[in-house]
Amino acid sequence: MTILITGATGLVGSRLLKRMIAAGLDCRAIIRPGKALPQGMTAVEADLLDPATLDDAVEGISAVVHLAAVFRTADTDAIWKANVDGTRNLIAAVKRRAPTVRFIMASTGLVYNADSPRPGLESDAITPEQAYPASKAVAEQELQGSGLIWSILRLPFVYGDQDGHIEALPKVMELFHWHPATRLSTVHHRDIQTAVDLALVGKFDGRIVNIVDDSSMSIYEMIKLIDGSVPPSNEPLTNPWFGQVDGKLARDLGFHPVVATPHQALREGSI
Repeated sequence: MTILITGATGLVGSRLLKRMIAAGLDCRAIIRPGKALPQGMTAVEADLLDPATLDDAVEGISAVVHLAAVFRTADTDAIWKANVDGTRNLIAAVKRRAPTVRFIMASTGLVYNADSPRPGLESDAITPEQAYPASKAVAEQELQGSGLIWSILRLPFVYGDQDGHIEALPKVMELFHWHPATRLSTVHHRDIQTAVDLALVGKFDGRIVNIVDDSSMSIYEMIKLIDGSVPPSNEPLTNPWFGQVDGKLARDLGFHPVVATPHQALREGSI
């Protein structure tokens, strides 16, 4: 089985790729010139925004794990081009050259409406407003209508492996005016592999699945977990379910996190 991975040099992709190589999987990664990748995998130079470069990248593959995305920029055009046009181009190449493979795409729990009356369910209607989740919602629709064998993994707040996500929370909280009591569903990088392994054998075929660990945690608590500081507040918390997703479907389909909570990650030295 040859697995094509996009976004392999990103925070999520680089950590997943190392774990997949360690597990003995045959991995092929789309990269741009000058990018370095770990030994044990095949690199192919291609660009998701250049359809002519993609046919060779997908030739002979058994599955796609599509992680490539743009979100940390104020350039909304770049976000839409990468997340929608790039996904469309990859889908088209797979349909031409490898139409029977499984296409697994990472999406985001941010697609759920901020004023949801409960943790986000996969069946909820979604109308995201910000460019990143809105573009991912469109990319989801493109894949669902592609005719391919697909699954979509909606990821919440991803952390661990010294990725700096928790350390960045104070700035993110200030930027988006988040309340310190806002609770975020979380998932460790190790369990992105747990989910991808299940998707690769068809457990999530034709489904959107929230991939989440066993407990949400407030922003305040997460920052304190790493001995950081954040101003406390007793102001009312609006949109109390923002940032939280329902993980029951994933459990029903066989997903059980290896890292159940950030507290476990801290004990194990993998925060």
